[in-house]
Amino acid sequence: MNIRARQGDSFWYYSRLFNIPLNLITDSNPTVDAALLQIGQIVKIPGYFVNFYTIQPGDSLWRISNQLEVSVDTLYLLNPTLNPYALQIGQTINVPFRVQRPIVEGRRAYGYTSLVNDISQLTEIYPFLTSRSIGNSVMGKSLIELSIGRGAKKVHMNGSFHAHEWITTPLLMQTLNQYLLALTNMQPIRGLDVSPFYESVFLSIVPMVNPDGVDLLIEGLPDEEPYRSQVLEINNQSTDFSGWKANIRGVDLNNQYPALWEEEQEISDKPDQPAPRDYPGPAPLTEPESIAMAELTDDSGFHRALAFHTQGRVIYWGFQDLEPPEAETIVTEFARVSGYEPIQYVESYAGYKDWFIQEWRRPGFTIELGEGENPLPIGQFDEIYEESLGIFLASLYM
Repeated sequence: MNIRARQGDSFWYYSRLFNIPLNLITDSNPTVDAALLQIGQIVKIPGYFVNFYTIQPGDSLWRISNQLEVSVDTLYLLNPTLNPYALQIGQTINVPFRVQRPIVEGRRAYGYTSLVNDISQLTEIYPFLTSRSIGNSVMGKSLIELSIGRGAKKVHMNGSFHAHEWITTPLLMQTLNQYLLALTNMQPIRGLDVSPFYESVFLSIVPMVNPDGVDLLIEGLPDEEPYRSQVLEINNQSTDFSGWKANIRGVDLNNQYPALWEEEQEISDKPDQPAPRDYPGPAPLTEPESIAMAELTDDSGFHRALAFHTQGRVIYWGFQDLEPPEAETIVTEFARVSGYEPIQYVESYAGYKDWFIQEWRRPGFTIELGEGENPLPIGQFDEIYEESLGIFLASLYM
């Protein structure tokens, strides 16, 4: 919600007036010098949007403020030319509306358009949430990183490396929405005060690594050529893409990393050409999506990384005995809060988690959410959300 500064206003005053933490207001206005606030300057207030109220018989600003549970001064801020002594029946005024429920509805088919729409709404309501493109998919869709927090500890999460695991994207988005709500409304999550995490943790989320593949499952065949013809050829002319795991070019994005990539090809029965699943590509890091994730990780210095996949209710946390001792402590807590089984080693290489551990010797985790056959039914969403929420919180406090 945007307001215009008046003489004598300050960020501190807005924090008290709207009951919003001062640090969130400051970070929602990175280009505004709080010490030199100018009259008429636009200031963003997180956690609110502007609604409208129609004046009724007998109304006054005092009555409206009590009815809507807002301060009279907020009404003056949103209606700077309003004459409180000349309210007219039927007149429409601006009123602040505090957001107290999630915007993201994750329990639905969730493609790239849904993601972009939700990001647009979240960044409008919570302008301290930063959105940026880290690259583009094969078909030119922006790969979006969302970031939040001021902390020195950098935690990264990602979802939908695999197309038929698209449910990980709405899970991450709904969880992020819950975090934003808790921060702005100063409310706990599962009894845990999350406000300190904003100061101690920098959180990075890439909710959809493989947007082309996800849309293939959610939306069906693309209209664009050559992609339409290519995916039909790769899928043996079948329009059933429910088992599609790869990107639009038939490359498994989580089998693209230079972490024993050659050994993975030798020990596994992998396709040697583009396929709906498991083709690692002609070499490591050939696909724009996997390259973008590698460059983001190279540049960001994450202290831990969580890659969300489905299915199995397990957490893989080791690679070639290169993981640091703290990884076991962290995964033990992840297991406690989720009920998932921690597994240190598995005969599978070249994944993002493997490469992260190999390159930085820092805790990396592949979290296999839910049980069943991919793509998991949306009916599992609520249960998986509760399980993964504990892991999300633990990643911040551990």
